[in-house]
Amino acid sequence: MNAIPRYRIWHGPALFAAGYRPFFFLSALWAALAVPVWIALFTNALNLPVALPPVIWHVHEMVFGFGAATVAGFLLTAIPNWTGRMPLQGWPLVGLAALWLAGRAACLTAGLIGPAAAMIADLAFPAVFLGVVAREIIAGRNWRNLPMLGALAALLIGNSLVHLAALGLCDTADIGNRLGVATLLALISLIGGRIIPSFTRNWLVKQRPEIAPPSPFGMIDQAALTLVIVALVFLVVAPTGPVMPLAALAAGSALLLRLRRWRGWATRREPLLFVLHLGYGWLAFGFLVLGLGTFLPWLPQTTALHALTVGAIGTMTLAVMTRATLGHSGRPLTAGVGTTIIYALVTLAAVFRLSAPLAGAKYLLVLALAGTAWSAAFVLFAGLYGPLFVRSRR
Repeated sequence: MNAIPRYRIWHGPALFAAGYRPFFFLSALWAALAVPVWIALFTNALNLPVALPPVIWHVHEMVFGFGAATVAGFLLTAIPNWTGRMPLQGWPLVGLAALWLAGRAACLTAGLIGPAAAMIADLAFPAVFLGVVAREIIAGRNWRNLPMLGALAALLIGNSLVHLAALGLCDTADIGNRLGVATLLALISLIGGRIIPSFTRNWLVKQRPEIAPPSPFGMIDQAALTLVIVALVFLVVAPTGPVMPLAALAAGSALLLRLRRWRGWATRREPLLFVLHLGYGWLAFGFLVLGLGTFLPWLPQTTALHALTVGAIGTMTLAVMTRATLGHSGRPLTAGVGTTIIYALVTLAAVFRLSAPLAGAKYLLVLALAGTAWSAAFVLFAGLYGPLFVRSRR
């Protein structure tokens, strides 16, 4: 008998031949566009009919727009490997991408179409996507990855809470956005903890066999994940409570210890791998700053938030998108000059964004530099990797 092909034959645009293609491409384009749009809204240089305050809209679009699209691209690619089932592609994938685009358009024009219509349009994508992932995991009896359904449900709930605030029904926009950010950070903690030591082990065996491989999963790893979840729960429900800084410091310290066990410094010769360690390092650093902020009055609260978002989420999404795209398009798993520049730009964006609140009168200038570096990273990604998304694999 012939083996079942990895992908069905699709005679339409190559962009919809695999789940990572449209969603990685769209997430990069939206990440590049949404930040300068927010800066323009924030400085009153642009007036758009959004129904949310500029800062709330900005966080919402980074989490439930850019972040959700990246998660979709990753899961649509990973789930067939987990379940052995055929991947989503073709017209169903076109429909899913169209729902995501409709949500972005609705949130930009909510002041014209009304917050209720915007809510319906925007929540359609996460609701349908949750159903798609649930069907695949349950049909494939892939119980190990049931937590992914919880994460997608949390994103849907968080998004709903922001829209309920836009409708004027309750003051839940901030907690909804925090729930979304916390969910993305939890996914990075969990998935990063799977792939980083695995990829590092494989690379070290081939390239640097004299170096001991990453330590296997053990009590330290389990404790780190538990502490992260605890800290994220307090971040969502009691961000200014007395337990929050202690939980954050414990989580950051455990993540730093966990990262040290993965031999990241030994991978510095290969940026495609080293950047994963860097992204996880931003995660540990962000939690530590989140905890220290209570004891350092001069440290703005937004510093920790942007270490976790621009630093950890931004770096890890680009790290995963570049690696997955190269691997699934049959390219060598190594970072060229352009890809290395992408990593440098997102790192620069994080440094600038953390520095902006400390820049005094130069705040807007440093903020603009952060936005420029961020957008440049994703524009370069779209330019370098876009051709791989829109043409068939050879």
